[in-house]
Amino acid sequence: MEEILSHRGRVVTGDDVLFIRQLIADHPGSSRRNLSKKLCEAWNWRQANGSLRDMVCRGLMLALDRAGHIELPPIRWVNPNPLARRAAERRKPAPMLVDTSPLRGTLAEIRPLEFRQVRYTAEEGFFNSLLERYHYLGYAHPVGEQAKYLVYGLGRPIACLAWSSAPRHLGPRDRFIGWSAEARRKNIRFLAYNTRFLILPFVEVRHLASHILGCMAKRLPEDWYRLYHHPVCYLETFVDPDRFRGISYRAANWKALGLTAGLGKDARSKRPNRSLKEVFGYPLTSDFRQLLGEVR
Repeated sequence: MEEILSHRGRVVTGDDVLFIRQLIADHPGSSRRNLSKKLCEAWNWRQANGSLRDMVCRGLMLALDRAGHIELPPIRWVNPNPLARRAAERRKPAPMLVDTSPLRGTLAEIRPLEFRQVRYTAEEGFFNSLLERYHYLGYAHPVGEQAKYLVYGLGRPIACLAWSSAPRHLGPRDRFIGWSAEARRKNIRFLAYNTRFLILPFVEVRHLASHILGCMAKRLPEDWYRLYHHPVCYLETFVDPDRFRGISYRAANWKALGLTAGLGKDARSKRPNRSLKEVFGYPLTSDFRQLLGEVR
């Protein structure tokens, strides 16, 4: 059958066009959004987490409409400016009150710790505020899939950890895993990147940071699966060697893999345009190389 077009990996044939035309005719009162969902369901076109690929499908249907292969119903609703929404998300968090009296003692004295995943909760603003006020890099809106944790000891906030989707290209990590470029593109979603780790400055408890990292390695995979419906089997982070030695990560059995190339995503040459960072990795399963190297 003749190929009409290809969109985001989906090849559309003449038979597909006839099917879409009939779908539109069978649902004359449906919006473009509803039609794209119906088409995804008919094709079983889904993301890796099981969700319908309706946004991609709307793009495909729009391309067919513009090429004259189908006729979509009129637009009913215009999505608000996404750039304005993202700008609002990136505004500096407002300061919030927190108990700054010194908290000293042993790890045993403040255990058990409470880990709260605060993404999409009322505490997310408090988390953002703590990072903005006390982390040397401040708060930055995470990219892609993400999770945010407030850690409490003796009923007080003592630490913050932010996790997000992993960088796509990272030489030391890619060499350590040993996956192909195709496997990396397919399986990068199984990695989680620790973008921020903050022990609040008024907390002085020995071995606290490495203990928290050990707890996170057990807690994060379950929460990630609940949020995004797929597992993670590898954790990673960057450490600035000019400021830190990564002692807490080393104590928690994270592996130092080497230095970044110092090339940001907007670099136009192979010359470093930012400071080098040490890459640390933590496999969550013994067969992580096999899992991450699979291409199906």
